[in-house]
Amino acid sequence: MAKVDVIDIRRQKVGEMEVDDRLLDAPEKPHLIYDTVRMQLAGRRRGTAATKERSFISGGGKKPWKQKGTGRARAGHSRSPLWRGGGTVFGPHPHDYAYRPPKKVREAALRSVVAAKYRAEKLLVIEQWDLGEVKTKRFHEALKTLQIQSALIIIDGPNPILEKSARNVPQILVSRWEGMNVHDMLRFDHIVFLRSSLEKVERKLVS
Repeated sequence: MAKVDVIDIRRQKVGEMEVDDRLLDAPEKPHLIYDTVRMQLAGRRRGTAATKERSFISGGGKKPWKQKGTGRARAGHSRSPLWRGGGTVFGPHPHDYAYRPPKKVREAALRSVVAAKYRAEKLLVIEQWDLGEVKTKRFHEALKTLQIQSALIIIDGPNPILEKSARNVPQILVSRWEGMNVHDMLRFDHIVFLRSSLEKVERKLVS
């Protein structure tokens, strides 16, 4: 079991926490991280691009001219893709790009990123982020004391004071532990856990 320092928002050590080695010493697996991020970005694609094939173009049911004797090319209707205003050939249609790698792959990718942040000393554990009231200024002061400019703050449940204080701060995202994902973890320099949220993440990823 690895020991991690637990601090307060004044960056003072208030204790230690034992964390399973399978989480903090997990090997780095770039291919699993890539697959997981790709899955997340694919799921965010709207997939709403659409074009009209000739069956969706209005009008043009009548044969423009007779088949032979005019000297012009044969034409069945004016919705032909060869004509201006005609249908599109093999155009895009609404499509769902989402897919889902196995659960073990997603969890291994999460462990890999958490361990990488820990080895890079970019992982902090805070006992309790207590601001007392919704105050962005106090939140800024805490970030300055913690020497953080870009961070994903992972909480264990609803925390309206912290969430509202941080919602307009650039390069800061407050997320509940259930929604923790690889893409967000890579976007920010630091990962900041509340002690209670790290306990829940540990149980989820190494159980």
